[in-house]
Amino acid sequence: QVQLVESGGGLVQPGGSLRLSCAASGSIVSINTMGWYRQAPGKQRELVATITGSGTANYADSVKGRATISGDNANNTVNLQMNSLKPEDTAVYYCNAEVFGRDSESRTYRYLEVWGQGTLVTVSS
Repeated sequence: QVQLVESGGGLVQPGGSLRLSCAASGSIVSINTMGWYRQAPGKQRELVATITGSGTANYADSVKGRATISGDNANNTVNLQMNSLKPEDTAVYYCNAEVFGRDSESRTYRYLEVWGQGTLVTVSS
């Protein structure tokens, strides 16, 4: 079974910074991409940033210049550093990973998309 465990988040003042971390564990052969998505109240889940195993990063326009995503292949972790936070960054942030690993239901190895449980980020004074 492949799992993602997130940490970080909480209450941050406008203009402040935060760092989110996510660790993948379980029967993982390889990780193609890890990243972060977010969902604000009443809105659809949206991309924040992703990074491939080779280090290619992709950012949503709304966070470009304010966010930095980094990955650690050896430890199957991904971090998201966000600066100059705005109230509109308030959302539940979800870690996502596309991996080749063991499916707990079929007990076979295949490509899986895995989500974390989410961590709340609130930007408010």
